[in-house]
Amino acid sequence: MPSLQPSYLTSLRFDTSELSTIRRIGEARGRQDLFVRQFPEQLDTLRTNAIVESTESSNRIEGVVAAPGRVADLVVRRAEPRTRSEQEIAGYRDALQLIHESHADMRLAQNIVLQLHHMLYRYQPGTGGRWKSADNQIVEREADGTVVRVRFNPTPAVATPQAMADLSTHYHDAIAGSLADPLVLLPLAVLDFLCIHPFTDGNGRVGRLLSLLLLYHFDYQVGRYVSLERLIEESRETYYEALARSSRAWHEHTHDAHPWLNYFWGVLIRASGEFEARVESLKGSKTEQVQAAVARRLGPFGIADLEHDCPGVSRDMVRHVLRQMRAEGRVQVEGHGRGAKWRAGSA
Repeated sequence: MPSLQPSYLTSLRFDTSELSTIRRIGEARGRQDLFVRQFPEQLDTLRTNAIVESTESSNRIEGVVAAPGRVADLVVRRAEPRTRSEQEIAGYRDALQLIHESHADMRLAQNIVLQLHHMLYRYQPGTGGRWKSADNQIVEREADGTVVRVRFNPTPAVATPQAMADLSTHYHDAIAGSLADPLVLLPLAVLDFLCIHPFTDGNGRVGRLLSLLLLYHFDYQVGRYVSLERLIEESRETYYEALARSSRAWHEHTHDAHPWLNYFWGVLIRASGEFEARVESLKGSKTEQVQAAVARRLGPFGIADLEHDCPGVSRDMVRHVLRQMRAEGRVQVEGHGRGAKWRAGSA
């Protein structure tokens, strides 16, 4: 594959800022290991929240949505999928759960990629688990669906099976030969997968699942506790722009991988920072957790925002602490009822 060829890897050069970023991610991994050993029970809620957020965000990026509350019900299996969208959401849930539980036994290979795609569509028999049968394009569309321009022409359908075989081979050869840091090889493998675009549909979701899987292989576990998919959704314009920039001249092996690498690393930095902030909040009492979450908020926020920031703290407790802080002049509220917004600081 273009990005994993020895000649391409040896040509890559990184500036001091990029090397510093790689070191920061490695240092964060060490702290994560410590937190996991120290607070195993407290992290259970973070795991559940991450699965819900990852399932919802990764599908929503592709326009697959469900009614409010349904995703959480589907993820914890309180409900069965009723619509096509809910079937795809349930499929992503299952694929995500498989990676969390069995990643050590899921070496990157064609059959693993096909298995993940099959799971996405397991509730729609006959849809998933097959390479594309016709050429596809990555296009830019208007809001009404009109195609504005073709951004990229992926690998032709006839060449896709061999391209995916080459991707796995070159990735493992690069790992075995220590041709680059895993934090370079891993996102490059995902970049090549997205440029091959091996499926008719579901490529973005499988690409995000592969990112999580490969991170696990090198003990980067932050995706178990913080939704990488949510962070990608929150920066989706940057995500698409980085992918577009790094895919230019990909077929000619002269593409610039740095925009994609820096975007990928940025997501990991954000996830690590969020994970550490949440662990710090878990160390204190529930009142302290809410107070710390309020202090981190720079603009207006709602009750649901604090629930998200304080897993394990009930809505009633959040309200109680806010009322107490308001009486002390530490927060102010604007509006009433469900639409009320709070701000740190006195009125």
